[in-house]
Amino acid sequence: MPPLAELPLELPIAPMLAKAVTTIPAADSVPGGLAYEPKWDGFRAIVLRGGDDIELCSRGGKSLNRYFPEVIQALARLLPPVCALDGEIVVRSGPPGAQRLDWDALSQRIHPADSRVQLLAQQTPAEFIAFDLLAIGGEDLTGAPLQVRRQRLELALAHLRLEDPVHVSALTQDAELAGQWFDRFEGAGLDGVIAKPWAGPYTPGKRTLLKIKHRRTADAVVTGYRVHTSGQGVGSLLLGVYADNGHLMNVGGIAAFTQVRRRELIEELAPLVVRDEAGQALHAETDRSRFSANKDVSYVPLRPERVVEVAFDQLEGYRFRHAVTFLRWRPDKDPTECRYDQIDRATAYDLAKVLHTG
Repeated sequence: MPPLAELPLELPIAPMLAKAVTTIPAADSVPGGLAYEPKWDGFRAIVLRGGDDIELCSRGGKSLNRYFPEVIQALARLLPPVCALDGEIVVRSGPPGAQRLDWDALSQRIHPADSRVQLLAQQTPAEFIAFDLLAIGGEDLTGAPLQVRRQRLELALAHLRLEDPVHVSALTQDAELAGQWFDRFEGAGLDGVIAKPWAGPYTPGKRTLLKIKHRRTADAVVTGYRVHTSGQGVGSLLLGVYADNGHLMNVGGIAAFTQVRRRELIEELAPLVVRDEAGQALHAETDRSRFSANKDVSYVPLRPERVVEVAFDQLEGYRFRHAVTFLRWRPDKDPTECRYDQIDRATAYDLAKVLHTG
């Protein structure tokens, strides 16, 4: 049989996308109503199965098979023989009763060495969270409303056990309960809520969904800057926060500036540049990882005297999960006030409880 020939879909198929909104919309705010799901913080993936042939496709359409052999094995064992699903690949960490999503461990799974991939498949096994069914058998479901697709998904995966590495995501039509999930599930590493038109079809590549993500603010010390790749102006500001032992920890950076602002920042930050005895600006390098092995990680260090307020969505360990947004300078703040205890963290919540909700 040719690869995936039994699937009644035109391939490749792009996943549905979401646009950001600031609050959880009311259930009756669109015709047919809304349904709500937790927003999983992993790798989006479309699963295509045609008999023995399985493809785990990234959001951009690239195959993820070689990076997640244990997921392929689980899908072969647990999915219907011909189907297409939309979902998320995740990795969890922590002891039983205190588990959470682990983005760093998931990121490390994308490795060029097969020996490393096989080792990590054992040490940090990934799982698949299914939240939509696009096709089953010879039936194309993309034109059916979400209500029908969800019912068929639950039916197709009704045999799953809690200990299986394939799960069905939780879903509710209750906006109040979705709000509780928004607050509670963050402690397990999830990053918000997705709202989906209950009567809507599957719309590949279109921003038909709504995403509500966590948004917080914090004060941080500017510790340096990278020069923009054009060679003109500041490319990004490096940020630090003080740990309890007084050590200034690298927590991430700000990169979204206009070209005009990039050049202005060079002048504004010049008095803070750390220089040698000859008056020349010093250059340093941040720690390298396999993601930055061939990248320029040099930066211009600054005296830690300037404080900035930033918006962020999540703190992952000791670093901001994503690039943060500049809000304003805080000349009224002493840099030593920029400590971890001023950052709002989510209350811990067991990931197993989230999965059991599904």
